[in-house]
Amino acid sequence: MYGVIDIGSNTIRLAVYEVENKEIKLLFNKKSAASLASYVDKEGALSTKGIHKAISVLKDFKIFADNLPLAQLFVFATASLRNITNSESAVAQISQKTGLAIDLVSGEQEGIYDFFGVSLQTQLNTGLLIDIGGGSTEFVVYQDGVIEKSVSIPIGSLNLHKKYVKGVLPSQKEVQKICKRINKELETISGIQAAPLLYGVGGTLRAACKLNNQLFDLPSDCNKIKLKSLQEIILGFSGNARIVIQKMLESTPERIHTIFPGILILHEICKKFDTKIIYVSSYGIREGYLFTKLFSEEDNHVRI
Repeated sequence: MYGVIDIGSNTIRLAVYEVENKEIKLLFNKKSAASLASYVDKEGALSTKGIHKAISVLKDFKIFADNLPLAQLFVFATASLRNITNSESAVAQISQKTGLAIDLVSGEQEGIYDFFGVSLQTQLNTGLLIDIGGGSTEFVVYQDGVIEKSVSIPIGSLNLHKKYVKGVLPSQKEVQKICKRINKELETISGIQAAPLLYGVGGTLRAACKLNNQLFDLPSDCNKIKLKSLQEIILGFSGNARIVIQKMLESTPERIHTIFPGILILHEICKKFDTKIIYVSSYGIREGYLFTKLFSEEDNHVRI
């Protein structure tokens, strides 16, 4: 068995896997809605309270992991500790207090791990993959099963909510501001062609998929979101928001404040790249990270 701790902007997760013949099977996972991105101050630094929050959660996870017969425990952080101004200091403090060595993953590397994670479930030939996190969004362009480009922009569902939304859900004016910021960031990306269908990974995409299935009476294991459905969800907030909010509370109550900014990111991406269908994978960065650490096959599938 192997353990992976993923220190994200929205959640911190401990996932435990069984690995046999290069097949990775998730046994179980624990998560804490730590919301580290909400502890980032105006100067862009993770506050003392945020550092203490991370330490507290990681100590609990380490105690749990120490009682399991793990061959190895991996720990990595993404935008939660990467996109803060006191990154080096925060990582050092957290590592010193928990005894855990933290691998700080770059935005480009995050996309590569996402690709490998999805590849464990689905054969990826040519297209676009995205990961909408709490503090960043990754884009991976691949052709003939090989990564051509991996880029990251510093916006996600949680940091957009913190910056632009006063209450739990955004007002129409706040939605306009969020969309303006999203498109400003999307303008910085070049070299990505139209993608009629794309693959999505991460908690935001999974939450959006759950909400989509609830609203449109689809099977719970349906992993497809249509652009038309996204548009109806967004229109629902300006119309009969009560129904949408009720379904949000039923499907993903812990993401009630972040799911709508995440859906807005997804919608603007779909508009920019002419996407009509999104397929959501249950595998992503944790599985891809573990696979590459154990089998070191990354170089054979990356051309960047």
